[in-house]
Amino acid sequence: MKILIVDDEVIIRTGLAKVIKWDELGLELLEPAASAEEALQRLAKERPNILLTDIRMTGKTGLQLAEEAKLLIPGLEVIILSGYDDFSYAQQAIRQEVSDYLLKTSRPEDIIRAVLRAKQRVEEKWAAHSQDHFKQKEAVHRLFERWVINGEANAVDSSSFSVYFPRLDGGGRDPSYQIVILSAEGWEDTAVSGSLLHFAVENMLHDLLSCETLLEKKRIIAAFAADRGAEETKRHLRSVFHKIEQLLKCSLFAALGRRVERKEELHDSYVTAAAAFGYKTLIAESLCDFADIVQRKGGKTVCTHEEELELSSILLEDDPVALKGWVNRLLQAQLEDPQMTLASMEALIHSAVIAAHRWLERVLTATGRPLAAEGSEGSVPLRLKPSVQPKDALFQRLYSVMKMYHNRLAEGQATHAQKAMAYIEEHLGHDVGLQQVAKHVHLHPNHLSEVFKKETGMTFGDYVTRQKIRRATEILKVSPAKVSEVAARVGYEDVKYFSQIFKKYTGKTPSEYREEAAQPTGPS
Repeated sequence: MKILIVDDEVIIRTGLAKVIKWDELGLELLEPAASAEEALQRLAKERPNILLTDIRMTGKTGLQLAEEAKLLIPGLEVIILSGYDDFSYAQQAIRQEVSDYLLKTSRPEDIIRAVLRAKQRVEEKWAAHSQDHFKQKEAVHRLFERWVINGEANAVDSSSFSVYFPRLDGGGRDPSYQIVILSAEGWEDTAVSGSLLHFAVENMLHDLLSCETLLEKKRIIAAFAADRGAEETKRHLRSVFHKIEQLLKCSLFAALGRRVERKEELHDSYVTAAAAFGYKTLIAESLCDFADIVQRKGGKTVCTHEEELELSSILLEDDPVALKGWVNRLLQAQLEDPQMTLASMEALIHSAVIAAHRWLERVLTATGRPLAAEGSEGSVPLRLKPSVQPKDALFQRLYSVMKMYHNRLAEGQATHAQKAMAYIEEHLGHDVGLQQVAKHVHLHPNHLSEVFKKETGMTFGDYVTRQKIRRATEILKVSPAKVSEVAARVGYEDVKYFSQIFKKYTGKTPSEYREEAAQPTGPS
């Protein structure tokens, strides 16, 4: 808040300037003026909030100055100082709405009190103006939200459209309209800094783009009149965004919606811009146009059998570094696929999560620790958020599955036999010999053989064979694969030997078992 002292007597104006510590009153003291004429010349540029002026000066009087100054600055508070205790002057001062009338002989504390009263009145005017402005702005924002975001096309009356949204007024022309949604990053990673950055971006957008905006927590929704061609519009937007990034030292991501011909259709443009905004962490470009992504056909949606096997081994080994590498390899190829869509990326991630939970259920069941309520999380699709990288989102979900397994094993100190069972369950089609499994559980093979027999009541070799035959029966029930292929999937290269072992444990050959399993069951 600024104060200007006006007096043609140098000793008075310099005395007032020095005797009172204006900065301690929260006031900025402008250079004192030697006449009313000088003050009037400076008012427009310096715009003081309080005017402290002598009433009798060479040239125009203080009352004349007060009258003209209030025309230039309507909210100006004026305090008159006089060397004469003349009631007629006081009457005229009151008629001209002068804030206070003091004698020059008044004590400094009396002048201070008068100035503080004037300061309080200025602050009250500011507060009232701000409140009115805030209410008006909130009303416009509510209309924008109803009209653009909620799709209430009749929320804004056509006759008052240019009053509420003047920046979208075509000025007699009939332009098209578009929505662009922006987010900004680069300032300190705090809620306050983020809000301030988006506020600064919004202000610059108004200057550079001529748009109507709605500022949300982490994004700005801007509606603008598109009076250029599609490619020229994008070039112009990139130029605007580059200027903002350069000035504010930040980075922007923008999602451009479909161009519409009527203001009432801006909701459609918003819906498509919001869809494009979902690609914030999926594409390298800083401007995502819905017209480009709508052409995509979709990428990979399901993990391969080999990828699931590799994931199972990583989860079993409790290796976060390897897990991060697996996630990066799985998703990077899709991020580079020009046909990838948000839906296909979410489907692929969900496929990986489902695979991890299937693994979790298998290994916990194999170790005698069946999965409880935790298993339901795997059926909940992981929805990608524009604020989270897909690789980070998938890694966190898979990491939680991995820790869930190892934490469950740690309950009651899982035995070496249980750890061996989990490893066997996940490697039935590979090397699950005593040497390999003993290496995994960090025991000598002979010692593992002893503790396994003691804890399970069966030999290590018999347990492995039983598990392989169990897995083979599961495959035969649901798969048309040849018997030789089934044998290979559970670790038998010799199909004849596999058939002999299978019949020994089930009483049937693999083919007989499949035929019987295929027959419908029901009341006879």
